[in-house]
Amino acid sequence: MNNFGKFASAIVAAVALFALGVFAFVWTCCRVYVGPGEMAIVTSKTGDELPPGAILAEPGQKGVQRIPLGEGRHFLDPVTHDWRIVAAITIPAGSVGVVTSKNGRELAPGEILAPDRDSKGVWKDVLGPGRYRLNPEGYDVKVMSAINIPIGYVGVVTSQTGRPAAAGSFAGPGEKGVMEKVLQPGLYYVNPRAYQVDVVEIGMNQVSIVGKSGTVVLTKAQSQSANGLDELQRMTLQKQVQKRAEYVTQNADLGIVDEDSARNFSNYAQSTLGSLSRAPVARKVAASGNRYLQTASAAREEAAMPAQQRASASQSQLPANDSVAFGMNQFVQFPSSDGFAIMLDMTVEFELMPEKISKIFMLYGDLPAVVSKIIMPQILSISRMKGSDYKAREFIDGEGRQKFQEEMTAELVRVLGEKHILVRNAIVRHVEVPEEILAPIQSAAVAKEQDLTNKTQQDTEKRRAELNTEIAKVDQLKREVEQETAKLVATVAAEMKKDVAEINAETKLKAAEIDLECAKIQAKITETRGSAEVKAKFLVENEEALGIKRRASAFKDPSLWADLVFADALNPAVNIRVIHSGEGTLWTDLKGASLAVPAQGKK
Repeated sequence: MNNFGKFASAIVAAVALFALGVFAFVWTCCRVYVGPGEMAIVTSKTGDELPPGAILAEPGQKGVQRIPLGEGRHFLDPVTHDWRIVAAITIPAGSVGVVTSKNGRELAPGEILAPDRDSKGVWKDVLGPGRYRLNPEGYDVKVMSAINIPIGYVGVVTSQTGRPAAAGSFAGPGEKGVMEKVLQPGLYYVNPRAYQVDVVEIGMNQVSIVGKSGTVVLTKAQSQSANGLDELQRMTLQKQVQKRAEYVTQNADLGIVDEDSARNFSNYAQSTLGSLSRAPVARKVAASGNRYLQTASAAREEAAMPAQQRASASQSQLPANDSVAFGMNQFVQFPSSDGFAIMLDMTVEFELMPEKISKIFMLYGDLPAVVSKIIMPQILSISRMKGSDYKAREFIDGEGRQKFQEEMTAELVRVLGEKHILVRNAIVRHVEVPEEILAPIQSAAVAKEQDLTNKTQQDTEKRRAELNTEIAKVDQLKREVEQETAKLVATVAAEMKKDVAEINAETKLKAAEIDLECAKIQAKITETRGSAEVKAKFLVENEEALGIKRRASAFKDPSLWADLVFADALNPAVNIRVIHSGEGTLWTDLKGASLAVPAQGKK
């Protein structure tokens, strides 16, 4: 090998060694591997400076790059770039990601949501379940539960951004306030910063007023929610219970809700949300109830023992599939027309219609507010207004109490119907009247009932004797009817035989008359047929004679006609030969003549 060849080989070896070194450098120092579920946050050390206020760089700019690197193999120059591998943002099923952008244009004063993704602030749209690659240096993603509305509820949506809607009107596009359209049961991915969703029961609810123990509100939807709900529905209901806990606490401070009501609400929170140790919201609700228990000790001391026992018995009779939602320290008490204090135990069943629920929520608020602000005041007002027209003894009498219940129900249906609340029934379960009039009325009622019982017994014995007499008359009439029936049967049988014989005789007579008529008709037919035949024969022969006469009249000499008739009468097979032999007669000439008879078979 000459020197040139050695030099060329050395060059090739050097190039190969250099290429191998470059490959090793790139593979070991420049290679960036992003695994599944990860992303690479890249920082560029070179490029243009960022605009004022910007924290993320676009391609060609210096700083943390806005777009992370996805899964796979990438190559970056470690001299001009830094990077770090972080986990991608994962939004699990049933959750949403609320994104807060730290990068972009500043929001207008008073705005809380970013109008687009190029502005700072909370994005209006949320991230649904899935995996996303957003640079954590510029975007803060908070994973929150989606809204899962259980069956028996609807979701009332309140827009929290925009210009305020007109008073008493639903919020339209770009307006802030309660929206008319409600969410039906199902799963919804809603931004809680943009929209507030309140779940409201739409099934049958009850307001049960139990003497001085206050008012308990029952909802059938609660019992369905307490069992078999998934975690999403449970978390949705937590928000509802938390708001109602705050409402109960506020009313407890005002002295509206009593001790038993606060305890009932705490029990409801525990049954609805599960174990208190696993439900922070439920613990808060229980704390609200316990807080009021301390402030309501005076009410407990004032409550009478019979009233407590009756309240407990009334609550124990509540349907097992109902749940106590909340309670209030309100009861129905009014003076009768004769000045006695009347207290009622009653239950009002009502229903919030789905098509009106958003209107009700906008005007009055959640179910506790509807009951405390609308239903209970109307119950108290109407019961006092109607009840003051009745005397105390009329509430003991069943008819008077029934009439009062019907009047109160009709008025509740009318008044609450104007407020979009459908009243199904109003039942007076118990009436408590003062003992000083109850005992005499009860004694008089017992005596009256005893007198009625005695009279009823006398009437019963009298009716029994009349019954025996009537039974004997019935037996006698039965025998008479049997005899009359036998007589009628015999009479009818004899008349039937007589009628049958008469019918047979009449039938035979009719048959003979029919035969006679048939014979007459047959004779007439025979006579007519003979007469017709004679007339026909006469006419035929007469016509033939006339024909012969006309034919004969055609000949001047009658002998010619006679010869013609004779010739026509001869047998066609007879041969006649006339032999003229001179003068003389034919008969004499035939004596010596001989006739030639042709041989058989010949002519």
